[in-house]
Amino acid sequence: MAKGKRYSDAAKRFDPDHLHSGPEAVDLVKSLATAKFDETVELAVRLGVDPRKADQMVRGTVALPSGTGRDVRVAVFAAGEAATAAREAGADHVGADDLVTQVEGGMLDFDVAIATPDLMPQVGKLGRVLGPRGLMPNPKTGTVTTDVAKAVEEFKGGKVEYRTDRYGNVHVPLGKVSFTPDALQANLQAVMEELYRAKPASAKGRYLRRIGVSSTMGPGIKIDPARLKPDEVPA
Repeated sequence: MAKGKRYSDAAKRFDPDHLHSGPEAVDLVKSLATAKFDETVELAVRLGVDPRKADQMVRGTVALPSGTGRDVRVAVFAAGEAATAAREAGADHVGADDLVTQVEGGMLDFDVAIATPDLMPQVGKLGRVLGPRGLMPNPKTGTVTTDVAKAVEEFKGGKVEYRTDRYGNVHVPLGKVSFTPDALQANLQAVMEELYRAKPASAKGRYLRRIGVSSTMGPGIKIDPARLKPDEVPA
């Protein structure tokens, strides 16, 4: 795919094969971001797992201490008191059968879907719509819960989902280019600690294969796993 002039110019300003420390990579990403909008900084990690094996699927949520820098739209499938609690917590869309019908009709104006356990039989019918978009509520990510108000507040406050794709890659937003280096580094640290915590017992060999960060329109900056500080990533 052809790259734009800004991308090409940025790529000439650093060694694409050099392995950086986390702080170095964050600083470089910020310096190379020249778009006229506040670009998202994204972390990409290649894990030494086989996602085809159920016991090696790495999936969960992580709370970014510095937040995501964007307004997260939340849909909640709930009824009664749970629906009321979700609305009071700031959910953007709340409903039961009516919300299911809206989604079936093509309404996908949300980034996170949360459901109470009793609504999952109805929500399950939306698998073909929500599944491919990574929006299907799941107990493992805290999006199937009786405490929907807490879940809404957490996702609005910077909690994000992560999961390996079919190649073993995990992509997680770290915030915006406008964030301070310390804020981005804090989010990077939180994600890496979570990925280590979620390491499958059955995963063999080197767990962290490749790590990189980039802005929306910028080139990827490689991070050396061996140069991560002990307090950034647990042994």
